[in-house]
Amino acid sequence: MTLKLKNMKDFNPADNIQDLQYFGEFGGVNPSISDSSTYTFLSAKTMFDTFEGNAEGCYLYSRHSSPSNLYLDKALAAMEGTEAANVSASGMGAITPTLLQLCGNGDHIVSSRTIYGGTYAFLKNFTPRLGIKTTFVDITKLNVVEAAINANTKVLYCETVSNPLLEVADISGLAKIAIKHGLKLVVDNTFSPLSVAPVKMGADIVIHSLTKYINGSSDTVGGVVCASREFINKLKDVNSGASMLLGPTMDSLRSASVMKNLRTLHIRMKQHSHNALYLATKFENDGLKVVYPGLKSHPSHDLYETMINPEYGFGGMMTIDVGSIEKANELMELMQERNLGYLAVSLGFYKTLFSAPGTSTSSEIPLEEQKEMGLTDGLIRFSIGLDNDMERTYQAMRTCMSEIGVL
Repeated sequence: MTLKLKNMKDFNPADNIQDLQYFGEFGGVNPSISDSSTYTFLSAKTMFDTFEGNAEGCYLYSRHSSPSNLYLDKALAAMEGTEAANVSASGMGAITPTLLQLCGNGDHIVSSRTIYGGTYAFLKNFTPRLGIKTTFVDITKLNVVEAAINANTKVLYCETVSNPLLEVADISGLAKIAIKHGLKLVVDNTFSPLSVAPVKMGADIVIHSLTKYINGSSDTVGGVVCASREFINKLKDVNSGASMLLGPTMDSLRSASVMKNLRTLHIRMKQHSHNALYLATKFENDGLKVVYPGLKSHPSHDLYETMINPEYGFGGMMTIDVGSIEKANELMELMQERNLGYLAVSLGFYKTLFSAPGTSTSSEIPLEEQKEMGLTDGLIRFSIGLDNDMERTYQAMRTCMSEIGVL
């Protein structure tokens, strides 16, 4: 396990990304896109060696690997500080093979109860068909996490900042528990790229939905697993690898698109974080029930402050509870009408996106369990955009809130 770095001062992922330099086939400043599903060989022996994984730099079939995907793999591994990475066609295409590679019939997972709805549904409804059981816990309570571990537990699973309640996982604390019990700590870091480097705090595997901040333009679906070379090789093994055999392969054109957008991630994350902190502070001062890790009122603010690289801030996600689903819907519709953003799921777009998680991204979670975890009807999740004048945005949003009686 890697020891935690104080405030991550010795590791800046944006520098690692910047230092990568790939030349295109004809000297282009962007790497050439491999627009082929299959590759030719000058000898049958080389084809055999490539299939067996013994011919570096040769490609057989794009479901196995492609030059475009490998460029992005290397960039994302550098970003997370891991030995290797493997991109996939979606975030779920990264999460599900990872957990299936780590667990089989009779195994057990301890997971945060507040996670992306698709992940929750996979663990709650699908993996039991394969004999894999999951216990969902309050990930912020380390004693509760450890108490849920049993003799069959193989994995601790969490999100750095949970979706949608913005709970913060103590990754270093969880890593100590994982080491003590011989478990793998898997962290979904989608909400906090660049800000947090989970592997540097002891996580074994880091996952992202590339669809969100890393791509940043809401035009591509993708995912990535960042881990040791050994684990990535297992995922890609032609005989037993879950990523290889389940086939969640990312298209080369999409890999090239994400690669270009990755170069501006550091600029975008700074602005997302700046804008979200500005709005969260303003609305909390107005008396609204705001949850944002950058606010001192957030229960894990002090912890998160020790985890982040302060250069990239506390992220672009915040929630406001307006009291009822009717008020939430009315407010979101009005803000969209006033061009303040879009009533849409997902996050990391240049415009603000807002949704009511209980009826969208977390709808897979049963209502009684939503209530138990604190996911209320009136909760609106905001992915704050890249607006230039945040006072202007604040005043316009405040006007909408006043008109419908939220303020």
